[in-house]
Amino acid sequence: MPSTTVIEAGPKPELHLTLQNGQSIRFHSDTAIDAHEIPVTYLQGMYSDNIEDRKVVAEQIREAEHRIGFLYIVNHGIDGKYAENTFHQAKRFFGQEEQKKLEVCTDLVEYLGYFLMARYNRNGKRKNVLMEAYNWGFNPKTGHRCLWPKVLWPKDLPGFKDTLYKHHARLLTLARKLTRIFEPALHLEEDHSDKDIRTPAAGMRPTYYPPQEASASEQLGIGAHTDFECFTFVTQDTHAGLEVLSKSGYWIKAKPIPGSIVVNTADCFMRQTNDFFVSTVHRVVNKGGAERYSCPVFFGWDHDMELEPVPTCCGLENPIKYPVITSGEYLKWRGDQAKKV
Repeated sequence: MPSTTVIEAGPKPELHLTLQNGQSIRFHSDTAIDAHEIPVTYLQGMYSDNIEDRKVVAEQIREAEHRIGFLYIVNHGIDGKYAENTFHQAKRFFGQEEQKKLEVCTDLVEYLGYFLMARYNRNGKRKNVLMEAYNWGFNPKTGHRCLWPKVLWPKDLPGFKDTLYKHHARLLTLARKLTRIFEPALHLEEDHSDKDIRTPAAGMRPTYYPPQEASASEQLGIGAHTDFECFTFVTQDTHAGLEVLSKSGYWIKAKPIPGSIVVNTADCFMRQTNDFFVSTVHRVVNKGGAERYSCPVFFGWDHDMELEPVPTCCGLENPIKYPVITSGEYLKWRGDQAKKV
């Protein structure tokens, strides 16, 4: 396991940015650094019948999610062939002629479908973000749902849909299992949230980042942001690009670790934990000279679940910081904010 490099607070960060959710962030430089800030958690203890083994994993997750909001998980039980197959299908999809991709454009169905290359610029850079993506968010086979259920699937890519379904089903099973470890990480009982993930949100987003020549000050692969849901799985290929903003104001490179999945807290979970778990700002800068593919899955509670604060995360000395709303209400608000930019 890599050691953790704790970055001491340096001079006051000189750059600042306002995100879509209204959050103002400050950082020292647009250039990311190498640092062992993001810990690696071995999940085999999560599958143990011994509660003490599970608590060891839970405490590692507790530390990581409170300190930086990101961790790598390994020994998670998902065969690497599923990620490889997903990336193969992503290359097929993004390699099509533009007109074919536009047949499933997100403009035709709100939020889901194909996101065009270099369409957005939410961080005020000189150039638009250098990425394209395909979002889907409804799977009747597994019973989960999203606020925008209609999905446009590409017509001339046999195997595309089934391959993504197979990978997604395993990630969804892992996500449900992980919620039971997040609970003792918050000093709750392991079945505390079972009732809230009967029909969870779990959108999947294969994403393509071509190599960029411009600096991070001029262009990003995807702009600085926080995720909306409960937590996100990010499956990366072998090429670096993901960067995480540390509390001390440095961009940290989240380089791929073979066989790992990156996990990060998202906004709904941060609200629910009264900011004990951190929904950390992150971005992508693909300066490695190669095409990069990633596949995040955004896991969230049932949309009618009220985001009440976890009882172990609030009290007389730590009052509730957010009004109680449902998960669906928060996601709709964030989606509406995104449309304004």
